[in-house]
Amino acid sequence: MDLNALRTFERVASTGSFTSAAHHFHRAVSSISRQIRGLEESVGQPLFYRHTRAVTLTEAGWRYYEEVRDILERLDMATEALNQPLAEPSGIVRINAPVAFGQRQIVPLLHEFQRRFPDIKAELQLDDRVVDPVREGHDITFRVGNLADSSLIARRLAPMNYVVATSPDYLARQGTPERPEALAEHDCLIYQGELGRQRWYFQRDDASAEIAYELDGSLVSNNAEALLRAALLGQGVVMFPTWLIAEELAKGALVALLEAWRGEVMPGRRELYVLTPGRKLRTRKVRAFLDYLFEAVSPIPPWDRWRESPQ
Repeated sequence: MDLNALRTFERVASTGSFTSAAHHFHRAVSSISRQIRGLEESVGQPLFYRHTRAVTLTEAGWRYYEEVRDILERLDMATEALNQPLAEPSGIVRINAPVAFGQRQIVPLLHEFQRRFPDIKAELQLDDRVVDPVREGHDITFRVGNLADSSLIARRLAPMNYVVATSPDYLARQGTPERPEALAEHDCLIYQGELGRQRWYFQRDDASAEIAYELDGSLVSNNAEALLRAALLGQGVVMFPTWLIAEELAKGALVALLEAWRGEVMPGRRELYVLTPGRKLRTRKVRAFLDYLFEAVSPIPPWDRWRESPQ
């Protein structure tokens, strides 16, 4: 079996594109296509469905991809350990994260990480869908909330700390709510996603019960950035995790409200997690990123240090 053909197959499968694979290997698209066709003839089955704009794996292709990917990873690890036992981490780290969290927090973390390890490249896929990290080929996946049983290794990264906030202009016009029930008299900008319209939950202390409030306002959206923008314009009040609005809080563009209460958008307390397939932890590049990540968020994540920033 041609090892180069397997690497080409892995790249086409992971990107869903002959063109992307051609760019990666600095070859013509026609050359990539011929090599894949030759591999399919060799194994005796079609591995891809060809579409006008993309290619997708057949069921046989998926099974083959999972085996080939594992073989290539083991080969790369063995070669790295033999030839470069003391070398700096290198290669491509594939990361998956929710869209807003990735934009706000992962991009700056990656920037600093890659300055420290310039031989590492990153592929950052931002998606609010819950994807299968193993099937998609991700090295590291960030998740919010309760985790389903999985063969992945999960590590708690940080708590989800929510803040009720609005702009100084809104407070000057509408006054400051002193208790959660006072929000009924305010313009609350509400997120509505796949699980429906969010309710806001408040808890005064650990001994008290959470109370849910169904609030309303002039804007409901499935896009957190849109609601944030409206709040910055003085339209109303939002409840968002600190990782989304820390910069605005630090600058004073938003003002935190009801700080004596713990806020949530569903019962219980949600956490941020990092998921990694077990075999990925054996690679130097993944270990390096995880070490850097947990160093960066300890003892307090950067997005929870907004009170320390001068306004």
